[in-house]
Amino acid sequence: MTDSMLRIHFTAHDMERIRIAQQPDPLWELVCAVCRLSTGQGPLVFGRWRRSISERLLSDERTGFAVRFTQALIPTTGYIPDFLTPPVMGQGLSAALDQVHATPRERLLNDLRLFAEVRSVPGWVTRPGVSAGAFTNSLVTALESSFRALLAPHWAHVQSAVGNDVALRSHDLLEGGTGALLDGLRPWARWRAPVLEVDYPCERDLHLEGRGLLLVPSYFCWRRPTSLADSSLDPVLVYPVAKPPLGLVRASDERLERLLGRTRSAVLMDVARHSGRTTTEVAQSLGIAPPSASYQIGVLRDGGLIISRRDGKYVLHLATALARGLLDSSGV
Repeated sequence: MTDSMLRIHFTAHDMERIRIAQQPDPLWELVCAVCRLSTGQGPLVFGRWRRSISERLLSDERTGFAVRFTQALIPTTGYIPDFLTPPVMGQGLSAALDQVHATPRERLLNDLRLFAEVRSVPGWVTRPGVSAGAFTNSLVTALESSFRALLAPHWAHVQSAVGNDVALRSHDLLEGGTGALLDGLRPWARWRAPVLEVDYPCERDLHLEGRGLLLVPSYFCWRRPTSLADSSLDPVLVYPVAKPPLGLVRASDERLERLLGRTRSAVLMDVARHSGRTTTEVAQSLGIAPPSASYQIGVLRDGGLIISRRDGKYVLHLATALARGLLDSSGV
């Protein structure tokens, strides 16, 4: 963790009101995706995606303008207006855009005023004399076009990664309760009851005061969590999930061994055949040395094909939905 942190203070009532979003949030994903587009972060995970998006924006003037409009309100660091990410858990893009469009004028102007205090806003974003309604119309159009360009082609991939994380968090919750759920948010958060210390770009305290906390797993969130700036809004913590790289080649046209190598493909298939495998079990099953099994599992985990979680004194490895799709497409 970095030196700066967000300290989230829980009461006993808050521990009873922790929720996990079951689906990726379209506007939180868009906010994070716009940030990833503007940086060079995660070259393995996002590099191919960034290149394809950049090529499209050069050839599609209308989409390019929409993305630039969106980028003007979503800097890579610092304050991002809270009205861009309304609370519409599980209701999809249309409901989220409706909420943005329905942002009260006073809140809209206040958020934009806060934004303008730390960053200049291009005149073509908020032209003098433009009404709040006209601005939100333009904004919603830009957000929708940006989502279609940046996220829509990869949404199933994003859903799969988020689904894997939700399964892990749900298991923690069922096995050990909310304490285990919060403790499982390492390495970017540390549970020291009754405070969750979160790796964050600045020093901040958030007192839940009985409102509970919504955990939002995100594919495009990178390295450390993010949250709403306004502490009076319903508390949200958006955190990064394990990321299978966008554009991973599927095995439909070539054998799995040619794609992954003989040993690695054997390790993946062994893990996929069971509900949880230890490194020792994989090594014994395949007749390879434990250090070799550990290395191959690590490579598969980095590629988003295996997830690992601690269960008591053991670390169990499981195949992700992406891995199962890969195995299905290869006929294994």
